[in-house]
Amino acid sequence: MSAFVLALVAGALVGLALGALGGGGSVLAVPALIYLLGFTPAAATTASLLIVTATSLTALFGHARSGHVRWRAGTLFAAAGILPAVAAGAASARLPQPLLIAAFAAVAALAATRMLRPSRATSTTEPGTVRPARALGTGAGLGALTGLLGVGGGFLAVPALVTVLAFEMQAAIGTSLLIISVNSLASLLTRGATTSGLDWTLIAPFTGTAILGAWDGKRLAGKVSGRLLQRTFAVVLLAVAAFMLIDALT
Repeated sequence: MSAFVLALVAGALVGLALGALGGGGSVLAVPALIYLLGFTPAAATTASLLIVTATSLTALFGHARSGHVRWRAGTLFAAAGILPAVAAGAASARLPQPLLIAAFAAVAALAATRMLRPSRATSTTEPGTVRPARALGTGAGLGALTGLLGVGGGFLAVPALVTVLAFEMQAAIGTSLLIISVNSLASLLTRGATTSGLDWTLIAPFTGTAILGAWDGKRLAGKVSGRLLQRTFAVVLLAVAAFMLIDALT
């Protein structure tokens, strides 16, 4: 199978995950870019940010039209992550590539584990009792994760918005796309010099099918159980994490 076709297929899967789950696309994008398309870890994290930014903005538009985006709260949450995203993005270029792969595998395993846990019917935080310190700390942590590993952090943003800001699930998914977009754009500011060496003949089709997949993912989320989608994605993610960890250690 040619690299072009692989880019199309991988992009569609990334878009489906982002559109249906409000996150998780980037934790598939990075390993796909490395192991299927031959990108270095550093180039893959930068390319992932480009792909996820474009796809998240597209998915955000769809969720906003449905009224599922809390703009004010989401902007404040994302703002806390801008400086950490910029700082971590600058630091990532100085880290050894095996370390980046191992760190990414650990984050992917964490994401899968969270998705496999039984979902809580309600938030532990009552509406109107938002804890600012926790919200700022979580937002900063997501920003740092985005900058360092090229992941949008949606797989952590959704549960954080439910538990810290007491969002219902649909609002958490829609608002997480706003947070992903802001954090990814902030991190890209520190990587502008590295984008010149990227293979745009693969990134362009990857991004195109990811955008189309995001629309399909939003429709899929309305027809299939969200819990089933999460479990299926989590199993795939655990396998990817295990493969990457073995690769980093050998």
